[in-house]
Amino acid sequence: MLDAVAAEWWKLRSVRSTSVIVSVAAAFVLFVVLLAVQQAHVWDGLDAARRARFLLRPLQELGGWVAQLCLAVLGVLAATSEYRTGMVRTSLVAVPSRRRFLAAKAVVVGLTGLVVGEAVTIGCLLGTRLAVGGRPFPDQRGSIAHDLPGFIASGAAVAVFALLGLALGVLLRSAAAAIVALVLVWHVLPLMVFHLPGPWNERVGSVMLSGLPTQIAGLSADHSIYGGLLPPLAAAAVLLAYAAVPLAIASVALTRRDA
Repeated sequence: MLDAVAAEWWKLRSVRSTSVIVSVAAAFVLFVVLLAVQQAHVWDGLDAARRARFLLRPLQELGGWVAQLCLAVLGVLAATSEYRTGMVRTSLVAVPSRRRFLAAKAVVVGLTGLVVGEAVTIGCLLGTRLAVGGRPFPDQRGSIAHDLPGFIASGAAVAVFALLGLALGVLLRSAAAAIVALVLVWHVLPLMVFHLPGPWNERVGSVMLSGLPTQIAGLSADHSIYGGLLPPLAAAAVLLAYAAVPLAIASVALTRRDA
């Protein structure tokens, strides 16, 4: 198994799109920090009433939002690039057990998503706090330790997006089709759920993938398209299911189809 994981790590590093995607996610941290500097200058020119409504957290959360999409695409390409080049046949000769092959790929993609996700989300939190200095934004009055759990949960969700992308790549074998399916789950479906009649919009919205990290951290989902009805443990279980169930289906499909 360790040899299979090492081989998958080598393959992921050797694909040019990997460095491009990770670089885009990392560069977005700098972009968010620069926006925070601009927000700080705007804050200085506001009166007390407008400052009370001027929030920084939506900017801080942009990093996790972009990392989710970037690493989900990375997960897709980790699978579809092998089908496109025919390398998957060579891989399955080297690792005859298809379940082990997929498990090794999932370990590499999941850990990459976790590391990059945590680096981007926590980097955005710390970078924006540093950029605004001691300015008392209404949603930044707590300590960094108070806000950190939500950003750690958001970073962990990036790994789930990466594994979901991997599963869709194995199932659909097409980068375009898998990315379209990802965007539907990531962005389009929650918007559709938001327009359901109440209370179904909150009930269904609470299990939408992008809204789960907030619930895991026990934070409010006010002013969000996602419901906030799940307790942290239930939200964590649903988040894990978004990775485990598609990967299980992909594993069955991989063992029953020709390469």
